[in-house]
Amino acid sequence: MSNYKHVLVAVDVTEEAGEVLQKAQQAAADSGAELSAVTVIRPLTHAYTGIEVAGLAAAAVNFEAEAKASVEQSLGALCETHGIDAAHRQVRFGAPAVEIKQHAQDIGADLIVLGSHGRHGLGLLLGSTANAVLHGANCDILTVRVQDAA
Repeated sequence: MSNYKHVLVAVDVTEEAGEVLQKAQQAAADSGAELSAVTVIRPLTHAYTGIEVAGLAAAAVNFEAEAKASVEQSLGALCETHGIDAAHRQVRFGAPAVEIKQHAQDIGADLIVLGSHGRHGLGLLLGSTANAVLHGANCDILTVRVQDAA
């Protein structure tokens, strides 16, 4: 494996995240690289673009704030288990592939590690988010095939 300087692991806060974090931790350790984590929340407000309903936007913003707090807590617990300190964790809002690539660029990551289910549609090989990150990323990508919880 190459000598990476900064590894970014992109996870959702599901059971499979530990498997992806473990692979990222190993890749970082093998290279003596810094390890950061990111998770992305799709904004609820994007679902209601163009709809003007009194109070809907405010409720969506409230929901997003609560979702972010919950995800930050879950990400924090996962990261503590894998030795990633608070300064190297981020929760972002937006399209997952776009935000993962942007965060990797922002922090100077030279490897992105993310999981792939590869269950449907054009994402059968990699998975839709993994496939979208692969296209246009400015660094290496390591996809970890995660097993579905049965």
